[in-house]
Order: sequence, then structure tokens, then C-alpha cells
Amino acid sequence: MTSLQNAKYHILAILTVAVWGTTFISTKVLINNGLTPHEIFFIRFVIAYIGIWFISPRRIFSESVKDELTLLAAGLTGGTLYFITENTALQFTQTTNVAFIICITPLITTAMSILVNKDSKVGRGWALGSFIALIGVAILIFNGSVILELSPAGDLLTLAAALSWAFYSLIINKLSKKYNSVFITRKVFFYGALCVLPTFVVYPPSFPIEGFLRHEVLFNILFLSLLASLVCFAVWNVVLVRIGTIMSSNYLYLNPLFTTVAASIFLDETLTVYAVTGVILVTLGVYIAARNG
Repeated sequence: MTSLQNAKYHILAILTVAVWGTTFISTKVLINNGLTPHEIFFIRFVIAYIGIWFISPRRIFSESVKDELTLLAAGLTGGTLYFITENTALQFTQTTNVAFIICITPLITTAMSILVNKDSKVGRGWALGSFIALIGVAILIFNGSVILELSPAGDLLTLAAALSWAFYSLIINKLSKKYNSVFITRKVFFYGALCVLPTFVVYPPSFPIEGFLRHEVLFNILFLSLLASLVCFAVWNVVLVRIGTIMSSNYLYLNPLFTTVAASIFLDETLTVYAVTGVILVTLGVYIAARNG
């Protein structure tokens, strides 16, 4: 592969992460327009599920009941629980807080991997980076409560989302050894949408049908479903193959930076001195841990 071709895939990786970084903004806009977190998630996954059939193998079920239950667990943790807690968090705290706290997910995942797999080891650099990042998260949470007079519930929900995604990552690591990644993702879309259905019994759909005709609602739903979920997933799969998993994953740490810029432009969110300190510590901690993991 020539250096020019290689650069193309690095650019695609950055553009994909830029899109993912703005999904927090789209979700916040939809919430402000009256959609509930579980309505947003359900619509997003159903549309993405329909779309993925055009690029997914036509295989319906996995090889065993055990594997099918594992795929169900993936849909529950990486779909339903992750997005519901994350989307709900956006009702209580700033999008920038959510984006930067979610950024510690790789650290949580690594820690859980060590607990599950005794052969996994990390260096002192990872421990130092994790400690610095956790201090940053604490500052962000208490800043929301004391300085911005926001409830820390949103930040704690974001931590729950990060924990849920860590479980999902461990499950996917196991499934990827047996199944195609596109097949796994299609099943995650399906089971994620299926697992959220019980919430509609407690909180029935309340958003009016005509509300979907509003351009800001329709645009953001299509953005989340087709571009952020479906297209970006397909592009990311190509990027993973071309430049490798480790290099691709490093670009994910740019995610909150794109969120911060987008939030300041579209939502007029501001960062206090305490919040900036928390953001810097989270970014620095994650960088140190990623370099020494």
C-alpha cells in the first residue's frame, strides 16, 4: 500500500470519529425537541437494522443457542443499556461531560479484561494514566454539581454507560473469533431494539407523528441511524483492515474533542475552569494509559 493510499484511510478514520463525536449533539437536539432517550434509541437501531441488511450476510441465526444468548447479551449491553444510560445522561449534564467521561471506557475495559483474564498484564504507565483520568472524571462530576449547579446524576449515568460498553467489548472479543463483524453488528441492532421494548410498557410513546416532519427532528434521526450507525460502521470496518486495530482505536480518543467543538457551536455550551481542568486530566490520563497499555 502506498503512503498516499495509507493516508486516505487515516483521513477516513478521523472523519468517522468526527461524525461519532457529534452524535451527542444530535441526541441532545432530539431530546430538546421532545423525544425520550428510549424512543431515540429504538428508532435509531430499527432504521440501522433495516439498512444493514443491504451489506450483511443473509445468515439468520448463530451456530448454537449459547452463541445466540451471547449475541443477546451483546445487544443488551452495547445497545440498550449503553445508549439508554448515555442518552438519559444528556438530560442532566452537558454533552462535553458525557463525551469526556465516556472516553475512559477503554481504561475500564482493560481493567475488566485483567480481572477476567489472569494472563493480561499492564504496566505502571497504564495505572498512572488511569488514576489521572479518574481524577479528571471526579472533577467533571463535582463541577457539574457544585459549580454549574447541575445534578451529578448525568455524569454517573455516563459512567454506567462506560461500564456497560466495557462488558460489551469483552463479549464482542469472544464473538469475533467465530462470526463476521457485520453479522454480529446486525444481531446487536436487532437484540438492542428488542430489549428496549419493555420500556415502552412503562413509558408509552408520546412523541406526535407529525413531529417527525420537523426538519431538525428528521435530519438528526437520519444522521444517527444512517450515517453514524450504518455508514460509519461500514467505513470503520475497512479502516480496521487497512491500518490495523491499534492505530484505528487511537483515533477514538479524538471523539470528545469533536464533541466539545460541536457543542460550543450548536448548543452554546461553555466550559468552566474546573471543567477544562477535568477535560485536560481525562485526555492526558487516557493518552498515557493508551501509550503504556
